[in-house]
Amino acid sequence: MRLVWKLGAGKRPRFRAVSHAWRALKSPNFRLYFAGQSISLLGTWMTRLATSWLVYRLTHSALLLGVVSFAGQIVSFLLAPFAGVWVERLPRRLLIWTQVASAVQSLALAALTLAGVITLKEIIALAVLQGLINAFDMPGRQSFLVRMVEDRADLQNAIAINSSMANGARLAGPAIAGVIVAAFGEGWCFLIDGISYFAVIASLLLMRIRPQGMGQEARRRGAGGLFAQMREGWDYVRAFLPIRTVLLLFALVSLMGYPYLVLMPVFAAQVLHGNATTLGWLSGATGVGALASGISLTLRKSVMGLTRMLQVAAALLGVALILFGLSESFWLSLGLMVVAGFGLMQSAAGANTVVQSLVTEDKRARVMSYYTMAFFGAAPLGSLMAGVVASHIGAPDTVIISGVLCLAGALWFTTHRSGLNRMVQPIYREMGLEPD
Repeated sequence: MRLVWKLGAGKRPRFRAVSHAWRALKSPNFRLYFAGQSISLLGTWMTRLATSWLVYRLTHSALLLGVVSFAGQIVSFLLAPFAGVWVERLPRRLLIWTQVASAVQSLALAALTLAGVITLKEIIALAVLQGLINAFDMPGRQSFLVRMVEDRADLQNAIAINSSMANGARLAGPAIAGVIVAAFGEGWCFLIDGISYFAVIASLLLMRIRPQGMGQEARRRGAGGLFAQMREGWDYVRAFLPIRTVLLLFALVSLMGYPYLVLMPVFAAQVLHGNATTLGWLSGATGVGALASGISLTLRKSVMGLTRMLQVAAALLGVALILFGLSESFWLSLGLMVVAGFGLMQSAAGANTVVQSLVTEDKRARVMSYYTMAFFGAAPLGSLMAGVVASHIGAPDTVIISGVLCLAGALWFTTHRSGLNRMVQPIYREMGLEPD
């Protein structure tokens, strides 16, 4: 029920903005997803921090931090186009199986770590397995999101809430993980993560999804060959300028912006002279900025104007990374991580929202597979490159270079934004996505 407080003639209800910010939660299926994912993502972010600290504790190598990240994500990049087609052909059950597989992967990582027999080889092997799972899970979740929301006009809000949820977990997860790792070791984080997947499995099983688009449309999608459908998806992305431009900027941000996360154990230990708790604080600060980004997106009434936010976000990220590379102060670095987290997540969630709003329904999973490629392709290459460069010139200078290139990307996008807006605004009007 929407809460309205009458204040007299000419006054706007005080609670309207609040109800508007969470309007996608009126869909029962999305509420289930929100509840399950909130628990699961907390475990996911705990595992990310614990994995990076485990690798650094075992190897003390910036290069191997990049190698592990590369191994986990390059598989998703290579399989994403195939996965996009298969996701369109297969039912919702696929998402349940990806969650089951992720739980098994985390529990295996926990068992090996708690037993004290984990080595770099096992970490890489399990990272590759998770990359294989993510190749199907990420485009599946992104394309399935629209089916969980009853009103298409609420899709942008659902993506923003999803971003806020992920970044709330990103804020709490690393902070909790830092304490657990320092007190008990990395294995307990992996164990909690493995158990947390059962929450999202339960939410998927409880959903009631209408079989829309699963009849004639599904048979039509399955009529062509796998490679023909992949080519159709690629031609659509390549020819549609707005989606192509947004994905190119997101790929650049992923290539140059995300790798600083891989190097944070080096900053925590060598630059700021701390430990796993310090790493938890830095990751948590990134989460504060990312959460602020997600909340700001929930308050938006329309996708109109998001292309400007993409430009600003890339520039903010670039400036924050340059200053972070120069900082030797813990508190200054913490503040810069807030700004970097905001820019990073505003780029990812903003690109996701624009692409999801523009893509036609019959190509949604395939197009979102290229969004997956932009992240899981560029990010691992950037992580590997950052690890190699940092091993030669140091982590601070590597992050400074990354920031400069993010700024260059923002300037490039600025030169294309006016033409892009002229193309997307009529589409938004036709789809009824303009603000009231």
